[in-house]
Amino acid sequence: MLPEGPKRVPCDMPRALQTAEIAGIVADYVHAAERALRAGFDMLELHSANGYLLQQFLSTNTNLRTDQYGGPLENRARLTLEVMDALISVAGAARVGVRISPHFNRHDIRDDETEAIHLYLAKEFDRRAVAYIHVAEPDWAGGPALTDGFREQLRAAYGGRIIVCGNYTPEKAEARIASGLADAVAFGRPFIANPDLVARFAQGAELNKPDPTTFYGGGDHGYTDYPALAASREAV
Repeated sequence: MLPEGPKRVPCDMPRALQTAEIAGIVADYVHAAERALRAGFDMLELHSANGYLLQQFLSTNTNLRTDQYGGPLENRARLTLEVMDALISVAGAARVGVRISPHFNRHDIRDDETEAIHLYLAKEFDRRAVAYIHVAEPDWAGGPALTDGFREQLRAAYGGRIIVCGNYTPEKAEARIASGLADAVAFGRPFIANPDLVARFAQGAELNKPDPTTFYGGGDHGYTDYPALAASREAV
């Protein structure tokens, strides 16, 4: 239970995981995967991006470990690959994808080897024949745009399906797919604000603008009250 409204809640000081504790983290991912499959989900996506725990292990400025999970990029990638292997053992590689965010620079993440470690991961994902790689591009939040050179290297390293997302329009998405450097484009924030996003794209209709202040709230505002296309036209 948490107090209602904005309150300061005492928290424990974060600390580095002890090496012996890491197996428990992997087990937690397995338990989550098993619950998702029992609930009827078709696929699992391993979130190794956007500054969360796995990317904290990947990044040079947050991973200061001196054990087998720190130091060289192969060690920093170890936890992501251990979790991936565990998920594959539960669901099979064809039902597991992974999200990565090379050049992500928010939430105090800075990685001096971001392209090298993500290309290493891509080769490992290819070797495991995972279902897809989902690339969260950084330029939507002021980060550097991924270069075509890096995209080509990623395509060469991984022979499966590549999905990209971040600051795309329908036109930009079509161009990216036509380039051969992505197989699909995902939309997040536009889908939050447009329950009929696919129909709007098909008709070239105007989009509702998302309200980021409601993204992480717990009520219906910003969740069920964005107007559908028909309602928007009736209002006009």
